[in-house]
Amino acid sequence: MNRAQLEHAIRAACQIIGRPEVIVVGSQAILGTYDEDVLPGEATMSRECDILPIADSDEEVTRLADVIEGVAGEWSPFDEQHGFGIDGVDLTTVVLPVGWRARLVKVQNDNTAGPTGHPRFTGWCLEPHDLCAAKLCAGREKDLNFVRALIEADLVNRVVIVERLGLIESEYTGPAQRATAWLASFDRDE
Repeated sequence: MNRAQLEHAIRAACQIIGRPEVIVVGSQAILGTYDEDVLPGEATMSRECDILPIADSDEEVTRLADVIEGVAGEWSPFDEQHGFGIDGVDLTTVVLPVGWRARLVKVQNDNTAGPTGHPRFTGWCLEPHDLCAAKLCAGREKDLNFVRALIEADLVNRVVIVERLGLIESEYTGPAQRATAWLASFDRDE
């Protein structure tokens, strides 16, 4: 996925659910901070964009996520036409450090414009270190490769990632500790 596709996903998700803003929580959130030309290939491999709707209740977030998934998810006509899908997600999908909302990166420009041509839709992307903490808590091989590639490209700082892992809520202490240990072993591998 590239930045133009991210912007398209933001615009489409907002239009699908009739909301002016969404949050990008998956790996493609990195495109809110860095252009694909700067990123290692492992950081842009995914062809799905994980979108968290913004709503007043968890139930409404879940409902809106289902709407996004139904209209633009994997194997949908949207996916077939554009070569990428939009996965609607809720906050049970991702483990995030306390304070993550205050660090979101705003994506709003001509490519997020509505029918009037004025920037009307906003995508809020996870800040790179919060994104890496979330990916490491997920702990899948593809997530570890994503974080490793960003570290090796000097696009994120391991110390800051460890600090963010320390901000993970106590119910997710296990994944945060495993992630911190992985970062420490990564240090020894160099």
